Amino acid sequence: MVFFYIKNICSYNYYSRQGILNFFIFMTKNVEAQEEKTSLSAMDELFSKHVIEVPEVGSVVQGTVIHVASSSALIDLGSVGTGIVLGKEMRDGLGPEGKLKVGTTVTATLIDYENEDGYIELSIREASYEKSWDDIEHKLTNREVLTTKVIEANKGGLMIEINGIPGFLPVSQLSSEHYPRVEDGDKNKILDLLKKLIGEEVHVRILDADRENEKLIASEKAAQSEKERELINLLRVGEVVSGEVSGVVDFGAFVKFTPATKEGEKKSTEKLEGLVHISELAWQLIDDPRQVIKTGDHVEAKIIGIEETRISLSMKALKEDPWNAVLEKYKIGDVVPGKVDKINHFGAFVYLNKDIHGLAHVSEFSEVYPGKKIEDVFKEGETYSWKILSIEPKSHRMGLLPVNENAPKEVKLAKKEKVKEDKKEVEEKA
Repeated sequence: MVFFYIKNICSYNYYSRQGILNFFIFMTKNVEAQEEKTSLSAMDELFSKHVIEVPEVGSVVQGTVIHVASSSALIDLGSVGTGIVLGKEMRDGLGPEGKLKVGTTVTATLIDYENEDGYIELSIREASYEKSWDDIEHKLTNREVLTTKVIEANKGGLMIEINGIPGFLPVSQLSSEHYPRVEDGDKNKILDLLKKLIGEEVHVRILDADRENEKLIASEKAAQSEKERELINLLRVGEVVSGEVSGVVDFGAFVKFTPATKEGEKKSTEKLEGLVHISELAWQLIDDPRQVIKTGDHVEAKIIGIEETRISLSMKALKEDPWNAVLEKYKIGDVVPGKVDKINHFGAFVYLNKDIHGLAHVSEFSEVYPGKKIEDVFKEGETYSWKILSIEPKSHRMGLLPVNENAPKEVKLAKKEKVKEDKKEVEEKA
């Protein structure tokens, strides 16, 4: 149609020719507009396929190492540009064994869009720090057991490192294998034992992780509890175990032993540890466990209690109770020799033989020796004569009366009557 008007343009008047010209201009502009619109649509489509998201300051980015120098490294961030990591920001984030190498992919935190050299400034240290805490919190939530190395020791415990984050392993959370058992509780001796663990690898479980206050507490005991529970489930109260004394303390002795296995099963290499309380070491009274047992001794003990991972043992349970036959040898009213073992504010402990002991109560003493102190009359380690006032085999108790030939006659008669009454009571109970 346009060509028809152009062909006959000369046969029209001025106004007709002007209208055709305007129409021609309009059509030309319309075509150009359509082409421009098409071009813009293609550009939009191209941009939509290649959107460049510019990361914000503080965000974590990934890139490839393209150059490493002594105190800096260049990181290719793709369409974002090239980043640079400087000095400490490069070294601290990689830990003691890490080194940047060309071609490796790293994670870093964006510190600045452009430094004085025109590079995007990055920090591997900061990104690594946040990533480390994320991993630590994950391990805490999932109660994971991990391996770490002891880097330092103090009187309270061991310093460790998890994911480059310093942590603390308290003495109370050490396993039985590493727990420092010092007989006199000397803190300097404890520290010497803890220092021997520096450089050793230990298995721990995280107990507390506080990112804001940079507090990290771990436990070796908790890491072993699951494994110990499996072994403890094989034990039964009443079972006899054989092991080695691993430590002696004021309240008893620790014994390490290997749990028995069922017939046909492979013998376990894992060891458990139980406590023989001071009252379970022997039938006689013991003031200091070190007098009857020492570290390294091989002993047998009976399991008398299991509570979670705590195992209670008894050595005296494997021996005949001497009090079972006490009434065959001693009778109420008998006067017998006995050695004073210990004197305290409520009386004197006296041994009639190595197993049987009795108590001369201070109230009984004051009646026999009025106005005198017990320590003025008797000396520890010396032997004196005693009258048996009472015998209680089940509770391992015996009441004694010191014999004083110079006591007034009425006192002697009163005591004699008391002895008769106690003897009659025992016979009735029997």
